[in-house]
Amino acid sequence: MPVSMDALADDLAAESAVLRDLLAPLQEHEWRLPTPAAGWSIGDQVSHLAHFDDVAVRSATDPDAFVAYREKIEADGGIDPDTIAATFRDLTGAQLLPWFDEARARLLTSFRALDPSARVPWFGPPMSAASSLTARIMETWAHGQDVADTVGVARAPSPRLRHVAHIGIGARRYSYAVNERALPEAPIRVELAAPDGSAWTWGPDDAPDRVTGTALDFCLAVTQRRHRDDTSLTITGPAATEWMTIAQAFAGDAGTGRVAGQFSGGQA
Repeated sequence: MPVSMDALADDLAAESAVLRDLLAPLQEHEWRLPTPAAGWSIGDQVSHLAHFDDVAVRSATDPDAFVAYREKIEADGGIDPDTIAATFRDLTGAQLLPWFDEARARLLTSFRALDPSARVPWFGPPMSAASSLTARIMETWAHGQDVADTVGVARAPSPRLRHVAHIGIGARRYSYAVNERALPEAPIRVELAAPDGSAWTWGPDDAPDRVTGTALDFCLAVTQRRHRDDTSLTITGPAATEWMTIAQAFAGDAGTGRVAGQFSGGQA
């Protein structure tokens, strides 16, 4: 079945609405609450999403301007999410929420109009428009998890987790590269219980190295929102064990993740 940009945009809009429902009731002081991401407040999580939504729109609508922006960033030493977050810390919650709304609306409008196979520049190799939008779903879900953990809300797992899981599996090679490790030749079988009770699978069914469990736990692990020991995942074989030690679905430097025991039970 061909990839539908409208379907991806609809999923991103739905994921955005879940996050917005967490943000809208916040009092001003709550935007400064620390999240499980070390050094980051709720406001930092939202400014990160809004900023990179704006950057993604630029990559899709004015690629030359994006490339010039990327070259400047690279000349200054590359992307530092902490530095970017610090530049927006003078914004209040009353400013951050409209920025997020407006940036996300621009992103959805811009990407709905694109051919899913169209290549857009990014930090690193160009990617398809469909992959770029899928990455925004993953980012929204992952940063939304930090917000949910901070305010003590358990989000219901949705079929949109398939996007997150797919990126996490596709990023296996990248996880090794960013950690400066050699990628093992052994294939890995991933079998996940989807929120609707169906099974999502990747990899050869006879692979001895395996990861099995719920889609939620797997997504929490590959976005580094939970330490693998705080999930109910079953990890079998040396290649699968090593991968799940370093797995990350997001770009950038190797993440520090969460510590074992910080959470338990694998629930969002």
